[in-house]
Amino acid sequence: MTLVSHQPAETLAALAALAAAAGPPGTTELPGAWRWRVHRRMAAVRDALLAETAGSADGWLAARGGTAYRGREVLLTRLGVLGARVLTETDLAPAHRELDRLVVDIAHHVQRLHDLAYDEVELELGGSE
Repeated sequence: MTLVSHQPAETLAALAALAAAAGPPGTTELPGAWRWRVHRRMAAVRDALLAETAGSADGWLAARGGTAYRGREVLLTRLGVLGARVLTETDLAPAHRELDRLVVDIAHHVQRLHDLAYDEVELELGGSE
């Protein structure tokens, strides 16, 4: 099983929008505005992750695809938990730090999917021999 992102550009765009929105809450901005903006961007990233579907792969790619799928499930769980924290916590600094880390982890996940797709094409074409 290999995860396939049907629209990787949309996933990356949603992630970039989240990263931009996830900057530290400004001193002139109300915390509630920051919370809702970040929460909406998190929902877009969640939707992009949910749009990934399982493809078919043989051999060693199937194991890597399964790992990517399990990693996606962990990221979705973290998004859900952090989404609630962003809306409810009074001290936003810890949630902000965790959000920064989550953005990096999702970017790594997207890169793993790109690597899997590349390896699958290389396998079909017979490699460099």
